Amino acid sequence: MIHYQLRCSAEHGFDGWFRDSAAFDAQAGRGLIECPACGDTRVNRALMAPRIAKARPVLDAAGAPDAPPVPVKPDAGKAGAALPDGVRAALQKLRAEVESKCDYVGPNFAEEARRIHRGDAGPRGIYGESTPEQAEALADEGIEVARIPWLPRADS
Repeated sequence: MIHYQLRCSAEHGFDGWFRDSAAFDAQAGRGLIECPACGDTRVNRALMAPRIAKARPVLDAAGAPDAPPVPVKPDAGKAGAALPDGVRAALQKLRAEVESKCDYVGPNFAEEARRIHRGDAGPRGIYGESTPEQAEALADEGIEVARIPWLPRADS
C-alpha cells in the first residue's frame, strides 16, 4: 500500500492510499479520484514530505485529542519557514468544524468506520486515531478516510 499527497487542478491538497503507483495511475486516468473539497477529478500526485513517526495524542478533559495525532510543526514545509498564518487559521477552523459536527471515537476509529460502512451503526461523521496499517486496511475494504493535520486549538 502506498500513501500519496494529492492535488486537484484547483490546488486543493488531500491524501490518498493506493495498492501501488499503477493503481493510482489507473484510477486517476479513469477519473475515479475526486477532490473532497471541490469534486474535481483532475488529480495529480503532489510533492510529499518524508514520513515521520506518529506520537500518542494528548487528550483533553473530554477525551478528545489536544495535540495532533501526527505532529505538525510550525516550521513544516521549507526549512526555516513558519507555517503561514492563513494556513494555520484554516487548519484551526477545520479542527473546530470537525469537533463540532463529528463524533470523537478515539482509538476505535477503524472499528467504528467499519460499523458505519456495514450499516451496523448510523451514518455520521467521526474522527479519532488509527495506525497507518489500520488506514491501509480500511482503504483495502473500500472505506474512505482522510487524515488531516491536527493543530492545537486556536484558544490554547
